[in-house]
Amino acid sequence: MRRFGYVRVSATDQNADRQCIALAPFDIPPENLYVEKQSGKDFDRPAYLSMIKRLRRGDLLIVTSLDRLGRNYAEVREQWRYITIEIGTDIRVLDMPLLDTGHAKDLLGSFIADLVLQVLSFAAQLERENIRRRQAEGIAAAKARGVKWGKDPLPLPENFEELYRRWCDGQLSTDEIAALCNMSERSFYKKTEERRRRGETRR
Repeated sequence: MRRFGYVRVSATDQNADRQCIALAPFDIPPENLYVEKQSGKDFDRPAYLSMIKRLRRGDLLIVTSLDRLGRNYAEVREQWRYITIEIGTDIRVLDMPLLDTGHAKDLLGSFIADLVLQVLSFAAQLERENIRRRQAEGIAAAKARGVKWGKDPLPLPENFEELYRRWCDGQLSTDEIAALCNMSERSFYKKTEERRRRGETRR
């Protein structure tokens, strides 16, 4: 039986050592240990995809916790089914002994593992949605208090009116006036739209 380990942290500045230490007692060959520093919002991750290609029937995949696989409820369930049923690889989740398909080969064991998986992955998904909701509520409350978001717009050059008149007369192209005003063409068009609403543009 070949043993594989999968380690994931959500950001490049996070440390994966704790998970690697937890997997050390299982004598996973270095070439079978996949470490990833990427969000778990989906399974489009280079290390994970490389590992999946190598898994075979009878192998064992070990992770420290279910959320290391991912945080999307539906996708975690689908990947679990794909690995354990279609490929035939067992999965062991260290912080949840019930999630060990190598020890739960009978019908009852499989049912319990599937039930626990659904509950835990649903809880992870629910928490992500709650975090997004709280963030949205916090932003809305801050805006209601007058808090401004984003960078302050750069000041227009002193000769903007002259440049703008030349652009309106076709003497300057959009990329030329944007460069002279030290802004992107998109930002310049936003300025022209503001002037159009005020009835100040001739284009």
